[in-house]
Amino acid sequence: MYTYSEVDQRMVDERVAQFRGQVARRLTGEIAEDEFKPLRLQNGLYLQLHAYMLRVAVPYGTLSSVQMRKLAHIARRYDRGFGHFTTRQNIQYNWIKLEEAPDILAELASVQMHAFQTSGNCIRNITADHYAAAAADEVDDARVWSEIVRQWSTLHPEFSFLPRKFKIAVSGSPADRAAVEVHDIGLRLVRNAAGEVGFTVLVGGGLGRTPIIGKVVSEFVTADHLLSYLEAILRVYNEAGRRDNIYKARIKILVQEMGIEKFRAAVDAEWDRSRGHAPAATPEFIAEIRSRFQDPKFDSGLDDGELLETLRYSPAFAKWFDGNVAEHRRKGYSIVNISLKPIGGIPGDATADQIDGIADLADRYGHGEIRVTHTQNLVLPHVRRRDLPKLWRALDVLGLSSDNIGRATDIIACPGLDYCSLANARSIPVAQRLSERLAVLDREHDLGPLEIKVSGCINACGHHHVGHIGLLGVEKNGEEFYQITLGGSDAPGSTLGTILGPAVASDKVDSAVETIARTYLDLRQPNESFLAAWRRLGVTPFKERLYATA
Repeated sequence: MYTYSEVDQRMVDERVAQFRGQVARRLTGEIAEDEFKPLRLQNGLYLQLHAYMLRVAVPYGTLSSVQMRKLAHIARRYDRGFGHFTTRQNIQYNWIKLEEAPDILAELASVQMHAFQTSGNCIRNITADHYAAAAADEVDDARVWSEIVRQWSTLHPEFSFLPRKFKIAVSGSPADRAAVEVHDIGLRLVRNAAGEVGFTVLVGGGLGRTPIIGKVVSEFVTADHLLSYLEAILRVYNEAGRRDNIYKARIKILVQEMGIEKFRAAVDAEWDRSRGHAPAATPEFIAEIRSRFQDPKFDSGLDDGELLETLRYSPAFAKWFDGNVAEHRRKGYSIVNISLKPIGGIPGDATADQIDGIADLADRYGHGEIRVTHTQNLVLPHVRRRDLPKLWRALDVLGLSSDNIGRATDIIACPGLDYCSLANARSIPVAQRLSERLAVLDREHDLGPLEIKVSGCINACGHHHVGHIGLLGVEKNGEEFYQITLGGSDAPGSTLGTILGPAVASDKVDSAVETIARTYLDLRQPNESFLAAWRRLGVTPFKERLYATA
C-alpha cells in the first residue's frame, strides 16, 4: 500500500480547510450556486436529483482495511448506510448534506484519502489493473506507474482546466484488466527487445455520445520519458481541443478530426520541443515510489488439505472457486474476486456492514488490502489457498458469496434515473430484473462468459458500448426505452457493440435480453462463448428472433 508523504498529507488537509470555508460562504449566501458549482465539483461534490452526491477517489482502485472501515463509517454517519462502487474504481455516496461535506473530507484525509479531481475538466482518478502485483502474467506493477502519474497530474496547474474531463488507465498485463483501449490515454506496460520496461501509449479512446476505440500513438515510450510524453499529449490537446462545443471537446474528437498520423506528429514536435525541461521519472524517483509498495509477508501458503476436501464435497464452493478465484504469481496464494452483484441486488452497492466485514476479512485473510474493479466488484489480491474455504464461508455470512464473476448476472449498471439528473431511464431496476431472470436461465443452460452493461443515458457510465449485450436508456414521449447493442468488448482488441434495431420498452427489455440469450443457446457451437458466437453469426439471427417476438 502506498502511504502519504508529508507533502501529500499537507495538500489534502489544506484542501479540506479551503473547502470548509467555501461551503460556509455558500450556506450563508455570500456566494451563489453558479459561483459555488465549480468549487464543489473540484472536490467531487455533485448536486443530483434528490441530494448531493460525493465521489471519493480510490487511486488505481487500491484500499487498505483502515480506509475501508472509514468508508463504512461515512456510509453510516453521513449517508443511508451504503456506498456505491463505480466503473472508475471510486466509491460514491448519494445522500450527502452540504453542511456535512467538509466533515466527510476531513474524515477521508485522516486515512489518506480525498475526493478532488473526481469531477471537472481535469485528469480524473487514475485507474489500473485490479490484479496489480498479484497477477501471474504481469509485466510490471501497474500501481507504481499509476502513482507516478497520479502525483504528476494532481492539481497540475497547466492541466486543471482542460477542454473536457480526461481519463487515464494503466495495464500491467497483456490481458488488460483496465480497459485501456477506451480511455483518453491508455498505458500498456511492455518490454522491448532489450528487456527494458516501457509503455505502449494509446490515445483518443472513450465511450459516451461518440464511442471510439483508442489508437496507438507510440509503440514504446521508455519509463524515464513517460511523464514528458504525457505532457506533450496533454499540451497538444489543451491547445487544440474544442472549447466551443461540449460534445466535441474530448480528445477522441481531436484525434478523429486530425487523424492519428497528424496527431502523432504534433505530439512528437511538442515532445521534441519541451522534454528537455519537462518532468522526468528518474531511476531514483521510480525506486523511491516502488519502495512504498512493499509486498506482504508471504509464507508458503500451502497445506491444501481443507481446500481439496471442500472442493470435493461442496459443489457450491467448487463453483465459486472456479468462477471467482484467479491464479496468483506466488505458489500457495490466490486472487479472490468478491461479487457485488447478488441476484436481484443493485450492482456495485455495498452496505456499511458489508464494507466493514470485507475490511475484517482483508485483515484476517488478505494482508489488509482490497481492490476495487472497473466492473463494480472487489478483490482480495493476496489470499492463502488454504484459507479459501474459510473466506468463502465468511463471505456467505455477509451475503457476498455470489459465484457470478464474468457471467450474465454480473451486470454493470450506472445509478441511472434513480439518482442521476442526467439520466433518461432507470438502470438499476432493469439490472435487478435481468439478474433474476438470467440466473434461472444460466442455471438451466450454462450461458458461460456473458457481460451485460446498462447505462441510463448517452454518457455511458455503465459502459454499454463495450458490453457483450449493452443497454442504453432513452426517453420516448415521456416513457423509458432501451436501445440494445451486441458484440461489444473492452478486452484487448476492443470492439463497440452493434445496434440491434429499434429501442425496446422498459417492461419488455428483460424478455428481449432473454430472447437474445436463448438465440445464442440455440445456435452456439460446442464450448463457444456468446461473443465468439456473435462474431461468427453476425446480427441477422439475433435481430430476426428479437423483432419476430416483439
